[in-house]
Amino acid sequence: MSGKSAYELTPAEARLSMAHFYVAFLALFIGGLAGLTQALQRAGLITLPGGINYYQVLTAHGVLLALVLTTYFIIGFLLAGVAKTTGGLTPGAKRFGWIGFWLMTVGTTLTTIMILANEGTVLYTFYAPMKASPWFYLGLTLVVVGSWCSGIAVFINYAHWKKNHRGQMSPLFAFLTVATFILWFVATLGVAIEVLFLLLPWSFGWTDTINVMLSRTLFWYFGHPLVYFWLMPAYIAWYVCLPKILGTKVFSDSLARMAFVLFIIFSVPVGFHHQLLEPGISPGWKFLQVFLTMVVVVPSLMTAFSLFATFESVGHQKGAKGLFGWLRVLPWGDARFLAPFVGMVFFIIGGATGIVNASNQLNQVVHNTLWVAGHFHLPVGTTVALTFFGVGYWLIPYLTKRVFTPLMNKLAVAQAIIWAIGMLIMSTAMHIGGLMGIPRRTAFTDYQGMAADWIPLQVVMAIGGVILFIGIVLEVIIMLNLMFFAPKGNTEFQLAEAAAEEAMRTPPVLERWGVWLAITAVLVVVAYTVPIIDMIQNAPPGAPPIRTW
Repeated sequence: MSGKSAYELTPAEARLSMAHFYVAFLALFIGGLAGLTQALQRAGLITLPGGINYYQVLTAHGVLLALVLTTYFIIGFLLAGVAKTTGGLTPGAKRFGWIGFWLMTVGTTLTTIMILANEGTVLYTFYAPMKASPWFYLGLTLVVVGSWCSGIAVFINYAHWKKNHRGQMSPLFAFLTVATFILWFVATLGVAIEVLFLLLPWSFGWTDTINVMLSRTLFWYFGHPLVYFWLMPAYIAWYVCLPKILGTKVFSDSLARMAFVLFIIFSVPVGFHHQLLEPGISPGWKFLQVFLTMVVVVPSLMTAFSLFATFESVGHQKGAKGLFGWLRVLPWGDARFLAPFVGMVFFIIGGATGIVNASNQLNQVVHNTLWVAGHFHLPVGTTVALTFFGVGYWLIPYLTKRVFTPLMNKLAVAQAIIWAIGMLIMSTAMHIGGLMGIPRRTAFTDYQGMAADWIPLQVVMAIGGVILFIGIVLEVIIMLNLMFFAPKGNTEFQLAEAAAEEAMRTPPVLERWGVWLAITAVLVVVAYTVPIIDMIQNAPPGAPPIRTW
């Protein structure tokens, strides 16, 4: 069952989610401003003022948008949905939710201060042997620990619901949220080990050197599932919320649950496909993880099938004829639908470019070039971002007891179009630049004069970045309106039902979390144990630290 609920969030529960959204959209504006500055400087159009360097704004852009914006929005969205579908948050869940929020906020503040002080200009991947201040790493640690507390809040509520509804399938939204946080807990074990046992002792000076290969491997054990931590809440919105906006039911309860189980199993043991050009990993282990990377396309295709089946059924209900007649009857003027749909279209392109990144031979051409940055901006900067914006257009007024007015809807439709245009221009130039050999993570002044034909592409990227920043400004204006200025009124929480007979057929084994965690653990052990032992036993002499770029 979908978890249709007459329960309405209490003011205390709404405040918990809204606290996360306030930080998320503040991070969107500051991180977007850093991205604009970065794009203009890289194109040679501006010179950064004294005391600020390119890698500061690059790190701020990545940390604030890829880590802070996404994590805060995800937690605010998922806590609200779990409260709605399980009859409210328990006192213990609310307590853990607030503990998580404050831990993340203290950590975010500490990390941002270190970046601004030029003590953490190591990008969001914080690769060794670049060394940041230990307070930068401690800040990121607090963000992760805080997110764990929010996950514990979800688990508490889920367990409470199961205890009071023995023998019943959990609400679909709650089930998918639990799956998302299980993935997050498993994935963040890698980065937690990296920070606590490698980076922090090294940064504090307790150890003189660091095992660079091991630290990078632990990061990418976390780094690729991080992408699915971003995507799975967007999928939740697509599976459970979008059908309600379209006036229909969830296409398949069991298909949605199975897809998320497969994401848990196949999205963790795949980090080596980010390390295909690193010499310390044998080709056999790289091949295994590339294979598992390709397998993860299965739940994504299941999601695509469910979505387009939903669109087609809505079209038929409205009298559409022919193979693509349903396209004409979709609510293109409703930003709550349009923004996520545009994100879906870009995800198709992002999936294709991602296959290039994960393919050994093709990766040889684009590795560490702007192609990778161009790809990265499609699934995260477009699919996830636009879906989250679409969710915000109904969730934030629901929480603030306001309404999404026709004027704001028109502005939001324009925002989605502007975002799509800006991203298409910028990411296309990035992909072309990558094929031409333009390096990523590199300031304009670092390669000036190396290739004259690179400069026009950098200018095109900057034009796309300017358009995207206009989209960010519009989005912030819309969100401020929905938070503080929109007319008071009642907005519905967009939560679709599953067909009763279909929900009854959902196999109970899908909620046997022990089974799926055991399978995941086996795959992780098989994929990582031998390579990590080899990295420890045959570690080269530790590299000297590089304090800044």
